[in-house]
Amino acid sequence: MGVKFKDYYELLGVKRDATEDQIRQAYRKLARKHHPDLNPGDKQSEERFKEINEAYEVLSDGEKRKRYDQLGANWKNGADFNPPPGWGQVNVEYGDLSDVFGGGGFSDFFETLFGGGRPSARQTQRPRGGRSRSQGKDTEAELSISLEDAHRGGIQRISIQGARPCPACDGKGTTGGAVCSTCRGAGQVMSPRTIDVKIPPGARDGSVIKLARQGEPGQGGGEAGDLYVRLRIRPHPLFSVSGDDLTVELPVAPWEAVLGASVEVPTIEAKAIEMKVPAAAQGGQRFRLRGQGLSKRAGGRGDQYVKLRIVVPGNISDREKQLYEELSEASRFNPRSAKE
Repeated sequence: MGVKFKDYYELLGVKRDATEDQIRQAYRKLARKHHPDLNPGDKQSEERFKEINEAYEVLSDGEKRKRYDQLGANWKNGADFNPPPGWGQVNVEYGDLSDVFGGGGFSDFFETLFGGGRPSARQTQRPRGGRSRSQGKDTEAELSISLEDAHRGGIQRISIQGARPCPACDGKGTTGGAVCSTCRGAGQVMSPRTIDVKIPPGARDGSVIKLARQGEPGQGGGEAGDLYVRLRIRPHPLFSVSGDDLTVELPVAPWEAVLGASVEVPTIEAKAIEMKVPAAAQGGQRFRLRGQGLSKRAGGRGDQYVKLRIVVPGNISDREKQLYEELSEASRFNPRSAKE
């Protein structure tokens, strides 16, 4: 008798040639969306969560994915499926979804493909009558920091909504031999928590910091997964960033550009340094301050570039106006001519 075919790639919303990272990211996004703790009483989300976990169980494991791909790409989700002759002679190791949902396990399609199996390497069985122990899933979070924090490093706190062992059943999923009513057998509940994140000097936008065993707690007392924190650097009011280098736009007066001047330039170190503007400097001209850029992870610093912007005064006195009129009469400079 046939079973309904499950397109695991379609369930996770990825292509058949998706990488491990793409599969993991798609799974995490969908798992967070359909987690039973975030959708209490929603049977449709619970079933979807089961399907997502089953798809990830297959596609995240090289052996199972290879075996699944042998079926070919022409099957449609929900179509009747009968395994090829001799297919069921091989059992593939896998975990047990019944630990998460208090029963139900994998679909008939999964059982048809992979047989009874044995617990996967990620599972460690407890003695008979107890729950299996499994490592928790890795999780991701995003942390917004200032450019100064990325440059200098330091400690930042992040608040995340994550799973923790259910206090009613101590993470076991059962109380008094029955499924825990608080976590519905999952052994976990969702709650906010605050974590200190150490930012290394020289962090960059998109950098990922791994916090070991700060992810989802394991089932049945298993080890927690890891938390991956992706850094996002907020736009800075003065500096723009290009790799290790910084650029700041510096306003100068017309006479400073013509005659030259010593001006103060802001830096990422929160103190200004003095820079010489040469005579006849032009708007848009750039000057380099060596070693005044961002810290590098390997040591040293990038450079800072100073881009001149000539600013014309808006309100002038009668005397200033007179001087500009005299300059206009005396000067032979024409900015629209090919040559000065």
